[in-house]
Amino acid sequence: MRTTTDITVEQPQTAVDALSIASGLPKQRIKDAMTKGACWWTRKGKQVRLRRAKQALSPGTRVQLFYDSAVLSRKPEPPECLEDRGRYSVWFKPHGLLSQGSQWGDHCSLLRLAEIQLGKPCYLVHRLDADAAGLMLIAHDSKAAGALSQCFSGRTMTKVYLATATGEFQADNQQVDSPVDGKPALSRVTSLEGPAPSPGTTLVRVAIETGRKHQIRRHLASLGHPIVGDRLYGTAAAVPLQLLAWQLAFTCPLSQQQVHFELPERLITLLPSDSE
Repeated sequence: MRTTTDITVEQPQTAVDALSIASGLPKQRIKDAMTKGACWWTRKGKQVRLRRAKQALSPGTRVQLFYDSAVLSRKPEPPECLEDRGRYSVWFKPHGLLSQGSQWGDHCSLLRLAEIQLGKPCYLVHRLDADAAGLMLIAHDSKAAGALSQCFSGRTMTKVYLATATGEFQADNQQVDSPVDGKPALSRVTSLEGPAPSPGTTLVRVAIETGRKHQIRRHLASLGHPIVGDRLYGTAAAVPLQLLAWQLAFTCPLSQQQVHFELPERLITLLPSDSE
C-alpha cells in the first residue's frame, strides 16, 4: 500500500487527527509512520519531518504523509559507532542501510539511527551506496559537516575500498578513468594476493580520487569484472554487493591533524557467492 496525503489544515487539531481523517488510516499507523519519518510539515518556511503525533496544528498549516507500508515495515540492520571524535563520529554502515532517508521515511538510514543512538542531531558528510557497506563519517554540527564535506568534494580525502570482482585477473594500481555520467572519474585497481573469496573471483583494492555515483561498480564492470552481487552492472547473487568502504585518511579540518580510519577486520565480510 502506497499513498500520499497532502492537506492544509482548516481548523485547529492535532497532527495525528488531521492525517487520520484525511488519509482514512488508523491513528496507530499514522503514529508509526510519523515516528519513522514519513510525515512532513512546513515550519518557518521550511519543509521538515513531523514526528509528534499530538503536535497542535494551526489553520493554514500544510502537512504531508508519504505512506508506503513496504518501506515502513522494513527492519534495518543496526549500524555501529566505531569512534566518537567529539564533533563527528566514525560508523560502520551495513549492507542495505541508506545513508539518509527519503520522503517515505528515514528509519532505515544511518543518519537517523545515529541521531537516535547518540541522542543529538546529526549531519550527513558524504554518501555510500545502500547496497555497499563500510566506513562513513557523521558530523555533529553543521559547521563540522561543511568542513568535512569539503575534504570529499575537494579531493583531499583518501578513500580505499575492498571488493570481490567476478573472474580472475591481475592488476597493479591499474588506472581506470572512463567518465561517469559525463564527468571525470578516476579509480586505481590492485588485485590482492591470497586465496580468492570463492573460485572464479578476485579480491581487489580500489582507491578512488573522485566520488561519482556507482563509480567503482561501473569501472570494474567496464573491465569485464563486475562486483559479485552487483544486480545493476553485473549479476544478482545470493549475497549482498561485495563492496566495502575500507579506509579513510585525511587532514582533519577541525583539528588540523592527520587521521586514518580503517574498518576492523571483524567487519570485513566479503563472502563467496552461492551462484558462482
